Amino acid sequence: MSAPRQIVIEQDLTIYNAAEIKRRLLDGMAASDSVELDLSRVFEMDSSGVQLLLFLKKEAQRLGKEARIVGHSPTVRETIDFLNLAARLGDPMVLPPAPQPPSQ
Repeated sequence: MSAPRQIVIEQDLTIYNAAEIKRRLLDGMAASDSVELDLSRVFEMDSSGVQLLLFLKKEAQRLGKEARIVGHSPTVRETIDFLNLAARLGDPMVLPPAPQPPSQ
């Protein structure tokens, strides 16, 4: 089994970025048997973002691969909680450390 391919999303997980992010997810799954998706830097998420997460899990299962979400921003966590998808996605909810204010 190859090392997990880490994919960090550093933009909004919305309809405006869905095609690009989907391509990155598919490329990651093609390159490795395991994908780790870090969403700790996502500040906005809409239904297209939710669809991408569900697609990632379903596609990984179909291909016999593993896909895990390893970082959750507060926005992502709230969306997953609101839609009651935590059990379906199956990953522990991991929040990144709170950003520290700049030192003076």
